[in-house]
Amino acid sequence: MGIIKKIKESGSLADVIRCDEPSYLIWKWHPSENHKDKNRSNAIRMGSSLRVKAGEVAVFVYHQKDGTMQDFVEGPFDKILLTANLPVLSTIIGLAYDGNTPFQAEVYFINLAKIIQVDFAVPFFDIFDPRFDDYSVPVAVRGTLTFNISDYHSFISLHRLIEFDLQSFQKQIRDAVTRRAKGVVANIPVEYEIPVIQIEKKIREINERIGQEVIPLLHEKFGVDVVSLDISDIEVDKTSENYVQLMSVTKDLTAKAEIARNEAVVKNIKDKQRVDMENYEESLEIQREISRYEQQMKIRSENLVAYQTEKQTEVGVAGANALGQMNSNGAGNINLGENGSGGGIGFNPAAVMTGMAMGGVVGQNIAGMMGNAFSGLNQTTPPPVNSKKYFVAIDNQQKGPFDLWKIQTMIHDGELLPSSLIWSEGMADWSMAGSVTEVNQYFGTEPPPLPNK
Repeated sequence: MGIIKKIKESGSLADVIRCDEPSYLIWKWHPSENHKDKNRSNAIRMGSSLRVKAGEVAVFVYHQKDGTMQDFVEGPFDKILLTANLPVLSTIIGLAYDGNTPFQAEVYFINLAKIIQVDFAVPFFDIFDPRFDDYSVPVAVRGTLTFNISDYHSFISLHRLIEFDLQSFQKQIRDAVTRRAKGVVANIPVEYEIPVIQIEKKIREINERIGQEVIPLLHEKFGVDVVSLDISDIEVDKTSENYVQLMSVTKDLTAKAEIARNEAVVKNIKDKQRVDMENYEESLEIQREISRYEQQMKIRSENLVAYQTEKQTEVGVAGANALGQMNSNGAGNINLGENGSGGGIGFNPAAVMTGMAMGGVVGQNIAGMMGNAFSGLNQTTPPPVNSKKYFVAIDNQQKGPFDLWKIQTMIHDGELLPSSLIWSEGMADWSMAGSVTEVNQYFGTEPPPLPNK
């Protein structure tokens, strides 16, 4: 009867602990107003139930003599509170509670699904172009930061829930983002070598760089996770005197750079033309050398017999001169002494042998010269020098290219027959060697068959 009496005095059997706020980040629950014990604003009555929606977490804070302890219940949850639901509470349930209150606790709801958006702006401040330190140009930055709380343990460790105020919290975050954004933009021209007058076009790079600074800072210092960071505008004060002067100086610099680029392009074109001309002249000289060589070879081949006769004559004349020189020196004389007494040296065998050898050489050269002069009339004249090259088909494989000298050798060795296929530049298709005028002349005529007796 004592318990029932106390329940009646409390004015209610139990509370429903829940958050019905339509929009919140942190919200503290208070017992119902009909709770008669006004001194116990944190009293959780016996049989109270807890309702936590999905995307929420309920935090029970117990203030004990040895410190503050916390229980966390993540949604969705809708049950009557028992010590089994609250592990920390179960460790302290043995403590004596006064009156009809099962336990004392502050209850906070944290909205994990809530997305908080903060607009921030950095008023005009001076930044310097790295190329012109004398000109500072006013620049302003505006953007939006969106964040939420996903790691509520870290968030609670950084903030006292009982003193939490959303507007104050947003201001703290706005100030932190503004400071970092200002520092990043001030260093962007030097860090990325971006002219100040072009900084408005570099929003993407600046946005990324500010994010690298802000995201870890907000997680570490405020326990929040950045969902998005958007720099909406970077404005340069184009009415400032320094901006006008910087534009003028930059235009002059740009014009000079353009002139230098054009000069470099023209120089490159001229250098290329000069190199091409040098290569062309060198190519022409090589062609002239080849032409002269071919002409010399052609003349030599056409006058081969006369050329050989000339060279052999030179050898014969040289031999004759050598014999005459030997005779004038007495190398071939016989000396028997005065009045035939035998006091002389007699024959000179070495001189005689030398004379015979030289005579043989001279004789051979003269004989060869005369023989070639007559027999050369019946010999086939070597093919003329021809720069034309021929490909031949041997065993169904393409060979070559070969000049006429090689073609004649192949005909002589039986490698190339009149029926063999041959092709050269200017021919429409492969043809039999016997049908090609330049080649056919080197095929011998076979004798007719013997008559029947």
